Amino acid sequence: MNSVLQMPLELHNRKIQNRIVFHPMEGCDGTAHGAVDELTYRRYLRFAKSGAGIIWFEATAVTAEGRANPRQLFLNEKTKDSFKVLINDIKTTALKECGFEPIIIVQLTHSGRFSKPDGTPKPIVAYRNSHWEIGKENQPYVISTDEYCKTIPNKYFTAAKLAEEVGFDGIDVKCCHGYLFNEFLSATEREGMYGGSLENRTRLYFECIDAVKEAVSEHTIVTTRLNACDCFPYPYGYGVDKNNNIDLTETKQIIKSLYDKGIRLINLTLGNPYLIPHINRPCINAPEDGETGMKRIYNVTSELKNEFPDMYFIASGLSFAGENAMKYSELIINNGVADFAGFGRLTFAYPDFYRDYLENGQLNKSKLCLKCSKCSQLMRAGTVAGCPVRDSETYMPYYKKYVLNK
Repeated sequence: MNSVLQMPLELHNRKIQNRIVFHPMEGCDGTAHGAVDELTYRRYLRFAKSGAGIIWFEATAVTAEGRANPRQLFLNEKTKDSFKVLINDIKTTALKECGFEPIIIVQLTHSGRFSKPDGTPKPIVAYRNSHWEIGKENQPYVISTDEYCKTIPNKYFTAAKLAEEVGFDGIDVKCCHGYLFNEFLSATEREGMYGGSLENRTRLYFECIDAVKEAVSEHTIVTTRLNACDCFPYPYGYGVDKNNNIDLTETKQIIKSLYDKGIRLINLTLGNPYLIPHINRPCINAPEDGETGMKRIYNVTSELKNEFPDMYFIASGLSFAGENAMKYSELIINNGVADFAGFGRLTFAYPDFYRDYLENGQLNKSKLCLKCSKCSQLMRAGTVAGCPVRDSETYMPYYKKYVLNK
């Protein structure tokens, strides 16, 4: 078939074969030390057969205390060999099955407020935020001091060098969904060199981007998954005005700075999956209908693309479109809203959706994501994440044990 989704694109002298992106979906299934484990390997080999142009590898910690769960992947000298084997096998499998190697981008992260390295919350925060901490006021919050912040760029430098060594094609400096760098964007009341002005609030984020760029060769793509806005009520997040309307003024300043640093690819998202999951992944049983959520993402992405036509943007929130997801993806690209279509939950439920669409002209309704958020329930329950509905043999036992019997 003929689809705009099949159109290749050149980026940093690399050819991206099509416009399909598999979003960074964390499986929480690494080893205790952060190495790739059996379920991690299985998941990415399924992704390798998908035909996606970009596989955006899941959140991978740069430091032990910044892991979001005890099985979050952690790239370091002791675990790097497991990553190297996986990356090689993804590319080998994709070449055999699809005729090309996908671009594989690793999302490097410090989980900040959501750090839970041993299974119990050990939040490292930019500042105390009463809106985010409702019902969690007694957790052992640790303020990320200026001195601690100064140590983080070197951690990104080290992880980036390892990422390039093991075969990743690109590195994402994660700044979204309430994790550490994203939280700093709203630290207007914080004192010191990392709070107050926008220059200060972006300092750590930009320092880590600079560290990554210094660590890798010019052939490695440096990118970011960025919250366009937090969608929290003012003043508890960034990207909204005093009337709680979305205001992208600061976002545009950030993107301008990213562009000046040579960044040409941004994976856009918004909201926070912990407190307002319907914002970035429209779902059933939400406080608003999914079409409203999709329209919000469409409008935000469109406004930023209009402002920065030379920046390549990846759209989010597309799984909600269900059987119409591919037609909707074609629409946003044809309308110049975004350059790539990014999919998250659908990849857990139906990793071969793109190949099915190319071969059959439609998606298989019996394989679609049901938007039930059972994958997220597994993660919140502290076990591995996957689709217990469409991949039931593997994940339903975990769902029964950790969610239904909790």
